[in-house]
Amino acid sequence: MIAMFFKLLILTLASLAAAEDVNFTYNGFRSANLSLDGSAQFTSNGLLMVTNDTEEQKGHAFYPNPVTFKNSYSNSNVFSFSTIFVFAVRSVSATLGGHGMAFVIAPKRAFPGAYGGPFLGLFNRANNGNPTNHVFAVELDTVRSASFNDIDNNHVGIDINGLNSTGFASAAYYAKKNGGLRNLTLNSGKPMQLWVEYDGTHKQINVTLAPINVDKPHAPLISLNHDLAPILNKTMYVGFSSSTGSVPTSHCILGWSFKMNGQAQELVLSQLPKLPRVGGKKMSKLLTIGVPVISVSLVFLAISGVIYAIRRKRKFAELLEDWELEYGPQRFKYKELYIATEGFREKELLGRGGFGKVYKGILPASKTEIAVKRISHESRQGMKEFVAEIVSIGRLRHRNLVPLLGYCRRKGELLLVYDYMPNGSLDKYLYNQPTATLNWGQRFKVIRGVASGLFYLHEEWEQVVVHRDVKASNVLLDGELNGRLGDFGLARLYDHGTDPQTTHIVGTVGYLAPEQARSGKATTSTDVFSFGAFLLEVACGRRPIETQGPLQGVILVDWVFSCWNKGNILEARDGNLGTEIISKEVELVLKLGLLCSYSEPSARPSMRQVVQYLEGDIAFPELSFLGHSSSGLTFAPQEGSDDFAKSYQSSSFTGLSYVESTLLSGGR
Repeated sequence: MIAMFFKLLILTLASLAAAEDVNFTYNGFRSANLSLDGSAQFTSNGLLMVTNDTEEQKGHAFYPNPVTFKNSYSNSNVFSFSTIFVFAVRSVSATLGGHGMAFVIAPKRAFPGAYGGPFLGLFNRANNGNPTNHVFAVELDTVRSASFNDIDNNHVGIDINGLNSTGFASAAYYAKKNGGLRNLTLNSGKPMQLWVEYDGTHKQINVTLAPINVDKPHAPLISLNHDLAPILNKTMYVGFSSSTGSVPTSHCILGWSFKMNGQAQELVLSQLPKLPRVGGKKMSKLLTIGVPVISVSLVFLAISGVIYAIRRKRKFAELLEDWELEYGPQRFKYKELYIATEGFREKELLGRGGFGKVYKGILPASKTEIAVKRISHESRQGMKEFVAEIVSIGRLRHRNLVPLLGYCRRKGELLLVYDYMPNGSLDKYLYNQPTATLNWGQRFKVIRGVASGLFYLHEEWEQVVVHRDVKASNVLLDGELNGRLGDFGLARLYDHGTDPQTTHIVGTVGYLAPEQARSGKATTSTDVFSFGAFLLEVACGRRPIETQGPLQGVILVDWVFSCWNKGNILEARDGNLGTEIISKEVELVLKLGLLCSYSEPSARPSMRQVVQYLEGDIAFPELSFLGHSSSGLTFAPQEGSDDFAKSYQSSSFTGLSYVESTLLSGGR
């Protein structure tokens, strides 16, 4: 026992000694042996430039040897460490910079696949926030990124495995003698000092900032209690990462010291390299060359300014007619949507469909997250009626509908503005498996929510609203995975007790009721038919008409009916659901999908009845007499399923070829 105790003691002392060996100080980098990549470089006077004045670059500079952060026999504690470095951020713009730099502790010195810009050369969209990153960083951020919940464009943050900072504060320091908190500007171009200290005993991180000519403040800017044991591996690399954006910016390190299990050595400020001068020295040629050049430049700028103003006015030009003035706040300015979506940049694209593209945006005034759908409208015919219906739909309020906030018209396009749903559309959880999936309880919750929303549209609002495009790709999931029916670009309204008018055939093949293909009329009953296809889609994890793979050409309702006809309708359920299902609920949804898929409109239930079936308020009708005939699904006792499939295809989809030739394919 005693021998083992001494053995453990020797191992502990050996581990501590190994950790304490890592202790370095660079008062400038004239002879430093650091590992550099990207745009990182040393200047002739010993300055480390992690990124220089080049746009859209990233750079890394790391101590070349791994550093031991844990002992060899325990993975539950991280040694204490501290670091001090002097940095400067210099931008060509007095007000803009980009994007920042960070002190980093990482398992590797390279970051393959990492993005520049707001990702600081550390992460990308896929791995940002992933606990397997094992990255600890202290960022000096000079651009506010709403996607990372940044507080401003001039802050210090503690990052754990991602850029959504765990602790943060605007750049400032505590002055001596109760001088209070004084603000600092990170991209001022002036040198500043940063202290990063971790107390392994108390699991506390302290970050302190100060100008170069000020002693270390008595209180840290950020103090965070956080155990780094789950984050840091036994050995890690320490260094810096930085990136630039569209504004040329230099991120410089003048000096750096680091120590394990102790206080890092203070830097000798007098030995640090000087920053390069800003601006030129040759003022003698100002009068002979400078004045003419400045004069010509001013004239050129004036002309350019006029041209820019004209182009900008055209760029943000909108169509606004007298009849739109009454819509007030439901009419958005194009400029507002342009800024919200960062100019409809490709990185903000959420999806695309037959009607246009959908972009994510953040309204600049309210900071509200939105989704903007751009729809082409080359013809002015019917636009007044269409916009009037869009504005009316904007007054719909139900927990299972995606709120339509308003619209904007510009040149040859119409823009619809919706609330943003963070979890995207339901279809990705059905068809992008196994990367994304929903269990049965979550699917059943979505089904009941969409049914409730459709019931509200059909019967509970002041007018009847026919959605005309009910399908999984138009069902969006909010932050709590509640199903919300969206995409009202095709919806039509009519008064209760009146008949809908014949319109162009719109919708998606596989969800269209057969009578709609023949008559062009969209009714609440055609919505029920689409909802039936949606029910089978969610329960089976298959599209209404398979267009590829081994089941290409198979019609989903035929297949589900054949399973029911064989006495085992649960065979049709999605195999990805596994065994953790409520069989009674799955069977109810599958049978209800068949009931809603009758080719005869009068045989389909109303959405009121559908909600009652799903909530268990009324008993589901007995389907033992379900059969087939030349007119589609009926209650007539017959045997066999092959004939049913043929008759259903010949009756329910008689208008399919005509629909395909005239259809506006929906979806996001």
